[in-house]
Amino acid sequence: MKNNNYYAIIMAGGVGSRFWPVSTTDFPKQFHDMLGTGETLIQKTFSRLSKLIPAENILVLTNEKYNALVLEQLPTMQPEQVVLEPAMRNTAPCILYASMKIKKQNPEALLIVAPSDHWIEDENAFVQNVKQSFDYCETNNALMTLGIQPTFPNTGFGYIEFDKTSATSVKKVSQFREKPDYETAKAFLAAGNFLWNGGIFIWSVSSIIEAFEKFQPDMNALFLSGFESYNTSSEKEFITQNYALAENISIDYAILEKASNVYVLPATFDWNDLGTWGSLHEKLGKDENNNAIVNATVVLENASNNIIRAEGKKLVVIDGLDDYIIVDKNDTLLIYPKSKEQEIKGIVSKLQ
Repeated sequence: MKNNNYYAIIMAGGVGSRFWPVSTTDFPKQFHDMLGTGETLIQKTFSRLSKLIPAENILVLTNEKYNALVLEQLPTMQPEQVVLEPAMRNTAPCILYASMKIKKQNPEALLIVAPSDHWIEDENAFVQNVKQSFDYCETNNALMTLGIQPTFPNTGFGYIEFDKTSATSVKKVSQFREKPDYETAKAFLAAGNFLWNGGIFIWSVSSIIEAFEKFQPDMNALFLSGFESYNTSSEKEFITQNYALAENISIDYAILEKASNVYVLPATFDWNDLGTWGSLHEKLGKDENNNAIVNATVVLENASNNIIRAEGKKLVVIDGLDDYIIVDKNDTLLIYPKSKEQEIKGIVSKLQ
């Protein structure tokens, strides 16, 4: 029997521009089967959360233009479970808006905020970690995050520094740290009390709204003024008129970096944010020369460490390429060094 006080907010508004040309503003990566498993990333996320949380208590936060995609890919969802942002305002406003909707429905709610596009192998360990966090938040006024055990000095993630003296499995967060340079990242790993910030948050609905009252009073007042309309027919009109007035700010800056009641549980599951072609390469099966191939028929000579993705089983012939991204999609062909994958985002903005 699932706990009716458990809720989830799936964050599904991103564009995933580092995965261009597969991920586009019209069809972002969370709606693609990036790993060739038969399920899209948002479908995997929904089924993983459904192991612990009643399906009717799972909300998807996304942009208005992805409403039809969400309902098509998650056919058991009711339209009212899709919370639509009429404007892009980063993560704090949409989390507050969804939290107020949940509070109106159930003031005792405990909720997890999770990205829609991450890869988690051991789903049972994930469920156990979330359950432990829910238990902690039920009895403590705590804002919690699941921290990911770092496996190498990654410069693409923010880090969570926790108090080394914490004897329990739940650690007090000392501070959040910005994406570091390589030497700083190496020092973080050596210190032993740093985790990657995976953007997975757990708290009671009362704790998060109390934090907004304290640290973001203007934003809180804005969304509170529409409280009577939430979960009714007048909600859409209120949100259309008021949402864009909210400050464009992330939940990290708005709340977590200011609050003193922030805790982290070091996760016990393997995790990958699938943020780039390189991170996807890590998770796919490889041939004897470490090439990952998705939907392509290939003839490879002197080719190693590449990720090759095509459509319709296209024949791809490669000789003499090492550590490249080769993606064929509709009328676009991308051949790009994996070492420069972070720059793909810049190319996309130039093309626009």
